[in-house]
Amino acid sequence: MNSKFLGTGVALVTPFKSDLSVDHEALTNIVNFNIENGVEYLVICGTTGEVVTLTKQEKKEVVETVVKANNGRVPMVLGIGGNNTALVVEEIKSTDLSQMDAVLSVVPYYSKPTQEGIYQHFKAISEACPVDIILYNVPGRTAKNMEVSTTLRLANDFANVVGVKEAGNNVAQYLDLLKDSPEDFAIISGDDDLALGVVLAGGAGVISVIGQGFPKEFSEMIRLGLAGNAKDAHKIYFKLIDVIGYIFEENNPAGIKGVFEALGLCQDTVRLPLVPASYELKAKIKSFVANF
Repeated sequence: MNSKFLGTGVALVTPFKSDLSVDHEALTNIVNFNIENGVEYLVICGTTGEVVTLTKQEKKEVVETVVKANNGRVPMVLGIGGNNTALVVEEIKSTDLSQMDAVLSVVPYYSKPTQEGIYQHFKAISEACPVDIILYNVPGRTAKNMEVSTTLRLANDFANVVGVKEAGNNVAQYLDLLKDSPEDFAIISGDDDLALGVVLAGGAGVISVIGQGFPKEFSEMIRLGLAGNAKDAHKIYFKLIDVIGYIFEENNPAGIKGVFEALGLCQDTVRLPLVPASYELKAKIKSFVANF
């Protein structure tokens, strides 16, 4: 299994100032906070990074800030995906990926392709991509589930397709993937609430949202899980279970930005069509952080 993607990766937020410009200072602080507290790798410009609201220039600057803050300390993964295959291929070819260990690419959304369409989409990406690829299956956002057979077909056919971030919140699908995937193919949980169970069943780890708010505890939980220490891992899980629910109660990343605001790491500003967490939700988050 690719050891670069063992453990906890975090899907970094993009912090914004009150005027909605990117807060690069806060982003630097969040990167340091996570690395210093034990996360294994960083995922840049994913869903949680509100990448669909970033301009091409802003995305470039966000990447530069994270690369500089990381300073070679941990592996990095860059989100490049979409539902226009030609455009995704073009973006991969025109992006400097020399600092990246992998690209995270989502199943095409909105268009609702067949399984063959999903396969051909990723085949085109694989053939164009100079670094490893982690597939990203999130049917709740894409309206289409990438079936286990399609994931395994891609895993077996393309050497640079090294893992899948599975975020269907579907235990049976996780187990089928774990049962049948090649030994060196990483099954990475994209569901914070299921991540520990996936790791205990043989998964490689997680690309987490809540992990970046509680990096010390969450990454330790996953490490304990990878070591087969279910008892101590669950002790940490039960401490975090409430806040995992809170951050997805309204929308992501409004919830995790509420956590960061409570921690004093960034404002809770998000860009439309998202809105900040409600007063009630923020109160719950603030209380949890204060008492953690």
